[in-house]
Amino acid sequence: MTSLGQLRTDREVRVRAPGKVNLSLRVGTREPDGYHPLATVFQAVSLYEEVVARTASTRTVTVSGEQADLVPTDPTNLALRAADLLAEHAGIDAGVHLHLHKAVPVAGGMAGGSADAAGALIACDALWGTGVPREELADLAAQLGSDVPFMLAGQTAIGTGRGHLLSPAMSRGEYYWAFAVRTEGLSTARVFATFDELVAGATRLEPEADRALMQALRAGDARALGAALHNDLQYAALELAPELAEPLAVAEDAGALGVLVSGSGPTVAALARSRQHALVIAAAWTAAGVADQVQTAAGPVPGARVVLSAGSAAGGSD
Repeated sequence: MTSLGQLRTDREVRVRAPGKVNLSLRVGTREPDGYHPLATVFQAVSLYEEVVARTASTRTVTVSGEQADLVPTDPTNLALRAADLLAEHAGIDAGVHLHLHKAVPVAGGMAGGSADAAGALIACDALWGTGVPREELADLAAQLGSDVPFMLAGQTAIGTGRGHLLSPAMSRGEYYWAFAVRTEGLSTARVFATFDELVAGATRLEPEADRALMQALRAGDARALGAALHNDLQYAALELAPELAEPLAVAEDAGALGVLVSGSGPTVAALARSRQHALVIAAAWTAAGVADQVQTAAGPVPGARVVLSAGSAAGGSD
């Protein structure tokens, strides 16, 4: 086992990892292991978590930015768990101080915690010089959570299994989004449990990715993509948070090409005609008082990558 003293010191690695929106989320019947089979289409968007890894004698984490007070800094923190998992996998005994700067909503259905975990894997691998192949990092990511592998990959991808088995999706063009954010998040576990209650007794087939949506992405047709947006968990999210109907309706009135609850919610995502139109939708939410915060972004964007590596000759991106 390599000791900390054998590793490079006085280094800092800065990684940027995006949030995501589920363009489609199809959910199958819960299996005996407690998981649901999923067919989802992810798109990474330009709301970024920043993960800074610095050499340290122990493994610790601090958090700043939006809703930082809601993020645990104990060993349950997903970024810290990522660092622990990488060190165990690489057979090293190394410390790290991770600092997370939040911009993706916490418990908002946009995978902010998963982005932190993906960012920590990339940052610690660079900081410690472990040189773990990307495929192995993806395997580690899947152990941390269903969304973490996609946060490594970014762009647009189809997810199956628990969402962790990825294949790239052919996609043309750039898409513009507005997001209505609630301060109070929704528990993913509660949303899935409510989904199970709502579909109790129903016969559900294994989910399949949407053909119309994939055709829209291949054509770069934002209007057709908006019409094809879908989320099986939306009704469960609305059952737990009925007030989400308001930002959904306001976005439709503002001319959104499509609008849905992102993932397990409660963030509402609206697809806009242009960057300017996204700002118009965000302003409509603000004027109506139906969101605690509004954000705009574009997609698709790359997954977690190094943006600064200090104290070494190599920087750049993965």
